[in-house]
Amino acid sequence: MKSKIVLFILGLFVWLLLSWPADGQDFFQHLLVGILVAGFVAFMTGDMFTSRPKHFIQFRRYVWFFYYLPMFIWECIKANIDVIIRIIRPDLPINPGIVKVKTSLKSDTGLTFLANSITLTPGTLSVDIDKERGFLYVHWIDVKDKDVERATSIIVERFERILRRIFE
Repeated sequence: MKSKIVLFILGLFVWLLLSWPADGQDFFQHLLVGILVAGFVAFMTGDMFTSRPKHFIQFRRYVWFFYYLPMFIWECIKANIDVIIRIIRPDLPINPGIVKVKTSLKSDTGLTFLANSITLTPGTLSVDIDKERGFLYVHWIDVKDKDVERATSIIVERFERILRRIFE
C-alpha cells in the first residue's frame, strides 16, 4: 500500500510539472485530471513500483541523483567522442567482445539504472544480468581488459559508487 501512495504522489508531481498551465488558468482542471491519472497508475502498477518506498523520502538520495546526472552526461559525451573518432578514422583498431563485470548492487532499480547507464554510454551495451552472483555481461566496442576486476573498474565503478548511494 505504501508503494502505491508513493507512486501516486510522484506521478501527480510529474504530471503537474509537465502540464502546468503557463497562464495559471484551468489549474484545478489540470489538478483533477492529474489526480485521476496518478490514481489509476498507482492502483494498476503500485505493487510493482518499489519494495522500499521509505527510500523516496530520504533527501540525500535526491542530492546524489542530481550529482549523478551531470557525471552521467559527461561520460556519455566522452564515449560519443570516442565512437565518433572511430567512425571518422576507421584505421583505428577495435577489439569488440563481451566481458563479465562484477557489481555489488542488489536492488532491481539499482541494477536497472546501472545496466541502462552502461547501455546509454556509446561503445558499451549491457547484454545480461546475473543478479544472484552479481555479474553483468557487457558488449564492449574496444575491450581493454578481459579480467573481471579490471573491466569492472573501467566500465562499472564510475556509475556504481554513486548508484549505490541512491538505490541501496
